[in-house]
Amino acid sequence: MKSSIKAFIDEYLSELIEGNAAIFAGAGLSVPAGYVDWRELIRPLSKELDLDIDLESDLVTVAQFHVNANGYNRHKLHKAVIEALSVDNPPTENHRLLARLPIRVWWTTNYDKLLETALREAGKVVDVKSAVPQLATTRPRRDATIYKMHGDVDRPDEAVATRDDFERYFRDRGAFITALAGDLVSKTFLFLGFSFTDPNLEQVLARVRLTFTSNQRRHFAVFRTRKKAPGETEKAFEHFRNRQALVIEDLKRFNVRVLLVDEYSEITEFLAELVSRYRRRTVFVSGSAANFEPWGQTAVLDFLQQLGQRLVASGTRTATGLGTGVGDAIFTGALREVRRSNGSIEDSLVLRPFPHTGTADDLAALWEDYRQEIVSHAGISLFLFGNRYLEGDVVTAKGVFREFEIAVAQGSAVVPVGATGSASKELADVVLGDPAKFVPSLDEEGINVLRAISAPTEDLISLIEPILHLVRKLQEGTP
Repeated sequence: MKSSIKAFIDEYLSELIEGNAAIFAGAGLSVPAGYVDWRELIRPLSKELDLDIDLESDLVTVAQFHVNANGYNRHKLHKAVIEALSVDNPPTENHRLLARLPIRVWWTTNYDKLLETALREAGKVVDVKSAVPQLATTRPRRDATIYKMHGDVDRPDEAVATRDDFERYFRDRGAFITALAGDLVSKTFLFLGFSFTDPNLEQVLARVRLTFTSNQRRHFAVFRTRKKAPGETEKAFEHFRNRQALVIEDLKRFNVRVLLVDEYSEITEFLAELVSRYRRRTVFVSGSAANFEPWGQTAVLDFLQQLGQRLVASGTRTATGLGTGVGDAIFTGALREVRRSNGSIEDSLVLRPFPHTGTADDLAALWEDYRQEIVSHAGISLFLFGNRYLEGDVVTAKGVFREFEIAVAQGSAVVPVGATGSASKELADVVLGDPAKFVPSLDEEGINVLRAISAPTEDLISLIEPILHLVRKLQEGTP
């Protein structure tokens, strides 16, 4: 992964954690989903004008020419939008990765519904704004707001498509400009699939630049390095390559840093890494302990409380289902650190106490849903102890094994602390038997640490530092 991409991930991850990240999606993000770009959308209209769309650079003007030639009737233009975009194509992997991130502000010039579909598939409540009156209302409990500044496929008569539309934009849809300017000041944007030829955005960026001069917030944009197209002359290739370099330089005026990729697949790669890094900020602690031998209950609870406190102190959010003998102690230590540091419980803890009232079948289904949901928050899953009493005998806890299976299925890095015995010991043997499968991001040093915390110990407290070391290594991501 390029150093510039790694630096972007570090910076954008911090903005995600602080709630300051935003996305601006252009047509290029939708094309891999099977939708045409603007050039292809108006290609049939250009043929009616006897124009070769491949020779045109001002596509908005071509749309205006078509409206002019039809007595200012936009029916054919609206029909082109509907036919090109009304099919409910599924979101791409990039859409789905973005939807998994805690991004609350989304802007787009696209008419399609890929963003809202991906967000809803991720279980989020979406508030879509495609017309000015909608800006004045707020959907209750929304997780994300999508500003469709050029309109929506469901309202093609309001789509911003022609030169007239852009000239009237400040009069008819100026509230979008004001809202976007505010977000550009307060949020860090990632521009994806956007060419920066939109006149509205250019004016907004200029307004922000003139207002804040040398104190503009940094934003990021992804461009594919210009390559020679099939049949393209060397002269034309040099022209467009030089032009891309000039655009990149010009965007520095607006503090937009361009990330160059050689292939579009690199975008999926770094988005996946970003999702992984964000998820690994949260550690799910799985475990139960009905029997505390050979250390004794006092030593076990002291170890768990210190571990919970140290996890939160390191900036790690802790998720727990409050498993018997383990979860409450982890929670107690974590809560003490939250109060000591005047932190936020919501930012530091994810709690899902398991219910115990109901029929066996109902509880089994509910517990399964609980486990799936709580593990989904975490990119690292820590396994401790894992025993319970059954008819007077100490046995391994089946629930801990099930949580391990769920964590592996959801791509969470699994860290069983075998030194704590019971189910965790068995799971540690499994992981150490094939570390490349279960913790592929750990190097040899990390695997040795995992091996060390799986060896028997008389001092549970001595496990805390190596556990935190492993968590840090996993949170640092791809080397």
